[in-house]
Amino acid sequence: MYTLRRLTAEHAPALLAFETANRAWFARTIPDRGDDYFTRFAQRHAAILAEQAAGLHHFHVVVGPAGEIAGRVNLVDVADGSAELGYRIAASAAGQGLATAMVAQVCALAANVYGLTGLTAVTTLDNLASAAVLRRNGFTVDGPITLGDRPGERYVRDLVNPAE
Repeated sequence: MYTLRRLTAEHAPALLAFETANRAWFARTIPDRGDDYFTRFAQRHAAILAEQAAGLHHFHVVVGPAGEIAGRVNLVDVADGSAELGYRIAASAAGQGLATAMVAQVCALAANVYGLTGLTAVTTLDNLASAAVLRRNGFTVDGPITLGDRPGERYVRDLVNPAE
């Protein structure tokens, strides 16, 4: 059983282990975080928790049955009733519908707890699984973008008047 939990300071060691173990897996389809992310992880973790406390972001971890972190689902840059959704699932948990289920939970939190009215998300064109997760959760393509040097698409979801 996987559960979604709001990110806390106590998650730091497991989150760093998750990011380190899955770095190459993520870099296949999304821009790499860079070495500085890993060497300055403790400082960055403290900073994002402070930003979360200020209401700028809503960070979540997906916790597996053994207490390990199996994913992240975040709402960043909260402003004017909107935020950008981002997510990543461990290689060991991929392909099981976990991303779809956890994104659905965060979309519900966004609307019902955080009071957001709209979400955006981006993905590279070669990340077909991520695009499928977004479509299954009611997101529609809004237009082309570039992520790093890779072509991608921007998606949107209206949380007030969802598409039928």
